[in-house]
Amino acid sequence: MTNSGMGRRSFLRAGAMIAAVTLAGCTAAPPSGNATTPPPATGSAAPSAPAATFTFATAARPATLDPALATDTESHRVTRQILEGLVGVDPLTSAPTPLLAESWTESEDGRTYTFTLRRGVTFHDGEPFNAEAVCANFDRWYNLPVSARGSGNLAYKAVFNAFSDAPNLAVYKSCTAVDEYSVQVNLATRLSGFIPALASPEFAISSPKALQQFKADTLTVEKDGRKVSDYGLHPTGTGPFMLESWSGDEVRLAANPDYWGVRGQIGTVVFSTISSPESRLRALKSGQVDGYDLVTVADVDNLARNGLQILQRDPYSVLYLGINQAFPGMDDLKMRQAIAHSIDKGALLDGLFLNGTKQANQFVPEKLGVSSGSVTNYGYDPAKAAELFKEAGYDGAELPFYYPRHVTRAYLPTPERVYAELSRQLTAAGLNIKPVPVEWSDDYLASVQTSGDRALHLLGISGTYDDPDNFLGTLFGSYTEEFAYDDAQLLSKIDRARTLQDGPEQAEAYTAITDRISTRVPAIPLAFPISALALSPRIGSYPTSPLLNEVFNRIELRSE
Repeated sequence: MTNSGMGRRSFLRAGAMIAAVTLAGCTAAPPSGNATTPPPATGSAAPSAPAATFTFATAARPATLDPALATDTESHRVTRQILEGLVGVDPLTSAPTPLLAESWTESEDGRTYTFTLRRGVTFHDGEPFNAEAVCANFDRWYNLPVSARGSGNLAYKAVFNAFSDAPNLAVYKSCTAVDEYSVQVNLATRLSGFIPALASPEFAISSPKALQQFKADTLTVEKDGRKVSDYGLHPTGTGPFMLESWSGDEVRLAANPDYWGVRGQIGTVVFSTISSPESRLRALKSGQVDGYDLVTVADVDNLARNGLQILQRDPYSVLYLGINQAFPGMDDLKMRQAIAHSIDKGALLDGLFLNGTKQANQFVPEKLGVSSGSVTNYGYDPAKAAELFKEAGYDGAELPFYYPRHVTRAYLPTPERVYAELSRQLTAAGLNIKPVPVEWSDDYLASVQTSGDRALHLLGISGTYDDPDNFLGTLFGSYTEEFAYDDAQLLSKIDRARTLQDGPEQAEAYTAITDRISTRVPAIPLAFPISALALSPRIGSYPTSPLLNEVFNRIELRSE
């Protein structure tokens, strides 16, 4: 597998058995994605309405269906079907492509963008999509109250630095409706990742009427132990599907009869939460579901023997070992370096990740071209680790190690097994590890991204747009309680890199950032995991995307 051609489909191989996997016809949609104009009719009959049902098994329930406030993959897997942004994703290259905006221009200083909007589009509630609706969404994101921001790291802050309560730090300045179908967005400084970031699901455009009607910024509704807004239960966008119901482990969507783009063949989408990988596999084999994501190593041979399809994505996520410097002793650089030298990444990957997964020595996937030959590589070196532990004065104190249970992530296919191997290695190096398992459904993200008694934790990030800032800015662009890592120089370097135009100077700036992160060790990158889906033979084409921009109106079914 190469680093170019992000949309390239490839097969998983598990010996000769994998030859049985059926992959014929599983290709991406044309590069224009949802914006593709339907082909002209060859006869007088109108095309039939979408009627097929597609059932997809997910690893966890969504947390909310308000994309701006969601921070988890499963929430955005659903909201991508319902809402759309100004900018889409090319399925072959992952580059930005027109979606609700037909085109855009950038001013010479990179601070003003003018968007020409698609005409004739309506929200699911019948309200018109226009310039005023776009500005209402930008202004909502900018003015989001503290009470609605939750404990997660929202994409808006990662991209635009700050909300309206810190205007001197904010990159966003204003949005103006030039006319009904033209919008001007003004920034305080150049932001080279602005257009790619708008393809992220967090920046999907909601109906302003629905945002107001369902009090989107007031989190008063209890849903699966979390506080969400009423809008989080009534998402209203322009996408090819509309929410029909969300109850327990099932989310049902219905095809939007007034969708502006290609409606496709799928009339009903059912997302069924099945947390166990083994149970997802059984559900696919029995025909209970048509597909599931996050195939594990243990699934591959079984899928192959049963003639089921495996579609692989190029890697666009990173798994890391988080270190909380607020925990006693973890603020000592030698302690963090010793932990890094204690980890045998090769042994960690062996048998726990799909073939093609690579060891990670930095936080930016290779595809983005920020690989640095000067990055500090903490190879597995038990003797060096022991020496550094001694210099750091480690006395055998107990180190709480948090890890999630009953979940599968693109960056963490089998969390319990990955924890067990890491714990074994760290214990062998002389650390006194205290396991702290946390159910993913008990808001594991909050438990590791807020202040607490943890020393170490397992987590990762899956990229949603095509820019290094998606990883470096999100993880290290501001002080977070996840790492309690305070580095003014690093923040300054990231702020500067984001304002540079694409080219050698920006690449050099991001390389310097990865080098600094590697010397300070706020966390330890472990792997760039391969992720894959499993599909039933009835699926002829599925729109795989490294950025997970997989919208189901682009699914094609095989003829019976």
